[in-house]
Amino acid sequence: MAGGWELPGGKVDPGESDEDALVRECHEELAVKIRPVRRVGGDWRLSDRALLRVWTAEIVEGEPQALEHLALRWLTIDELYDVAWLPGDRPVIPELEPDLR
Repeated sequence: MAGGWELPGGKVDPGESDEDALVRECHEELAVKIRPVRRVGGDWRLSDRALLRVWTAEIVEGEPQALEHLALRWLTIDELYDVAWLPGDRPVIPELEPDLR
């Protein structure tokens, strides 16, 4: 889905908590260490076998780098809808607004 934008993250490995997966994925994708802060919304079903869970997080070490993607971008609340979100991420975006206010 080249050209589409997505939130960082990925699969939860067997025996891994959501929070541990988020920490691992952000390190692998962005070269940062993070601390999960708050879960945003509920579960968003992507398919019969996948669901999306979103967290806010604090960077505790490092500067984000686009290790597995073409680019990365910080968005302000006014820019949230300026990128072409992948279909699975679109329903989450309005739920992020309170955390950005």
